[in-house]
Amino acid sequence: MKRNSILFAVILMASFLSVSAQPLPDQVKMNKFISELMAKMTLDEKIGQLNLPSAGDFTTGQTSSSDIGRKIREGKVGGLFNIRSVERIRNVQKVAVEESRLKIPLIFGMDVIHGYKSVFPIPLGLSCSWDMDLIEQSARIAAIEASADGICWTFSPMVDLSRDPRWGRVAEGSGEDPFLGGEVAKAMVRGYQGTDLTANNTIMATVKHFALYGAGEAGRDYNTVDMSRQRMYNEYFLPYKAGVDAGAGSVMAAFNEVDGIPATGNKWLMQNVLRDQWGFNGFIVTDYTGIYEMTAHGVGDLQTVSAMALKAGMDMDMVSEGFLLTLQKSLSEGKISEGQINTACRRILEAKYKLGLFDDPYRYCDSKRAETEIYTDANRMAARKTASESFVLLKNEGNILPLRKDAKIALIGPLADNRLNMCGTWTVAGDFEKAISVLDGIGMVTGKPELVTLARGINVVADSVLESRIGMFGKPTGWDSRPAEIMIAEAVKAAEKSEVVVAILGEASESSGECSSITNIELPANQRELLKALLKTGKPVVMVLFTGRPLAITWEQENVPAILNVWFGGSEAGAAVADVLFGDVVPSGKLTASFPRNTGQIPVFYNHKNTGRPLPEGQWFTKFLTNYLDVPNEPLYPFGYGLSYTSFSYSDLTLSKRTMKPGESIDVSVKVTNTGNYDGKEVVQLYIRDMVGTTTRPVKELKGFQKVFLKKGETKEVKFTIDIEDLKFYNYDLDFVAEPGDFKVFTGGNSRDVLEAEFVLTES
Repeated sequence: MKRNSILFAVILMASFLSVSAQPLPDQVKMNKFISELMAKMTLDEKIGQLNLPSAGDFTTGQTSSSDIGRKIREGKVGGLFNIRSVERIRNVQKVAVEESRLKIPLIFGMDVIHGYKSVFPIPLGLSCSWDMDLIEQSARIAAIEASADGICWTFSPMVDLSRDPRWGRVAEGSGEDPFLGGEVAKAMVRGYQGTDLTANNTIMATVKHFALYGAGEAGRDYNTVDMSRQRMYNEYFLPYKAGVDAGAGSVMAAFNEVDGIPATGNKWLMQNVLRDQWGFNGFIVTDYTGIYEMTAHGVGDLQTVSAMALKAGMDMDMVSEGFLLTLQKSLSEGKISEGQINTACRRILEAKYKLGLFDDPYRYCDSKRAETEIYTDANRMAARKTASESFVLLKNEGNILPLRKDAKIALIGPLADNRLNMCGTWTVAGDFEKAISVLDGIGMVTGKPELVTLARGINVVADSVLESRIGMFGKPTGWDSRPAEIMIAEAVKAAEKSEVVVAILGEASESSGECSSITNIELPANQRELLKALLKTGKPVVMVLFTGRPLAITWEQENVPAILNVWFGGSEAGAAVADVLFGDVVPSGKLTASFPRNTGQIPVFYNHKNTGRPLPEGQWFTKFLTNYLDVPNEPLYPFGYGLSYTSFSYSDLTLSKRTMKPGESIDVSVKVTNTGNYDGKEVVQLYIRDMVGTTTRPVKELKGFQKVFLKKGETKEVKFTIDIEDLKFYNYDLDFVAEPGDFKVFTGGNSRDVLEAEFVLTES
């Protein structure tokens, strides 16, 4: 593994050096170029730049005959998405720059969410690595591969904060914490865009979905959001702003409403907040049919909502063609101005200029790159390493893990030998057949595939109709029509002949993701019945949990000796799972979303506020305090939680001083010792609490973290610095302030088990 780590470091450095560090485009030169171009454009052509249809990945021959091809020639298309490969994109771009009147190039976008061909863990899994270098590297590799296949624009990162695991798209975000979400957003933008957008191996990032999309009522996708502005500013807005501050070239609007107005037509959101307060100067794109969908919200017909979106600051219309079909009429009726059309058009042209498309429309159409830079061995190795760093060890009773490589294993579960479900949701370009299954991975790592006995055990769910819904997009789960009792008996027989049972259970790829909301987040009952039968054999059982969301696995925590949560690890998932199961990699992932005890406990998150009748920490029930009759307030696994094959202790939390004036800072140090028998990594977390405020404050807020490597027996002093910016929040008047008073500092390996100290912020 040491050799692999060195090679990975070389890959990391080489890929960053491949992006030449050049200054941003000269603003004066760009303005002059675009002004001269727009002076030649007709109104139709300006509106055409605002139109973003889906290409449907049509073939080369369709370019000439399709309706989209005709519109491109007429200057009525600004960009396309859902088309890939150098040949296809070159063919379409040729129509734009050689057959249209003004020869304006198209921009080509795609949902490159967690890798392109080399698929990395789902974003929720990525965030659990707490390793910003690895996360940035995953986006860098995705940009290199996607750009080599003709893509220059990605609809990522998704930075929506979510505290409701019923919502399927929790898989696409970074969990429940705004600070960590912001750090991930910045890393992803840096990875996609590099230091020079005109380099042909960078792509433009899109921060989405602005705003509050992860807070839909009842966890149902596209649903209504109703939230105070103080919560918006202090929590949900922060990751979006971090992505904007990192220089993201575009922002995508959310489907939901904000303050009773759909985000796509919300001028306060897009103009006042995004542009005026945050200084965003890129372009804003709707989500898929976002303008048309405002009609169902009940705010007007297509002409009305299209004008509403333009006036709100929307620049590009994805699929609806509301701009294309109605803006001329609205202009003639005085409902919009030509200046508003010009502003949107200019922003689209600026994006193309920044990508270097006016200098070379075919800069992303180098077939040699496509042959040599996609799905390489180096990229796959990086995906494998990243996946292994994202896994979270939830339980390891009796140190069952790691396993011996010569152990006889019963490998049981519907996903144990299913390559199609390793990559997770939103893997548009992934080649699922080439993914590494868990069965493949164990054989690769142990070199002894003959020691593994495979049994399906059970279907993912008992209902075949539900199973068909979660087997969409070319990712069938392999429904087995045999009775459950026959499959379970087969699994028990395999277990009885083995030394250890490895049960591959949980969700399938499309059990989470867009429009994959569920009302019960417990492990399906048929899978639990399988587990009960396996446990009765008396053989040690390890549950490898595939999931795109936090699950309520209280029964499993109480009864299964070892649980390793592996999310969906990507192309190399099976190999990474084996790396951790057999100890070649010591698990170091930490949860970025709390796991509830049951569905009814949702939402449960660490950085909540107290009520006027708070239940003391660690207690269960006291009448007339804020609690449940049937379960404790605390989650099953708290934010920041994750075990290792080794153990860590914290001591000597020290503050450099106990009072702090504005403009000063406090150094925080804590000693961390590896007290176990393996070398390993620990995510050291720093939290603060503002004890008294003019508005109520959370009981803890993450303000820093470091992932440190410690050899067994080694102690390191980990240091943080707290400055005035870490103490600021948006008060009742939405002023960003730090208020004098008492603060607590916490450090530890998760949000629950911490050391604490105190300091005072003085007025001067």
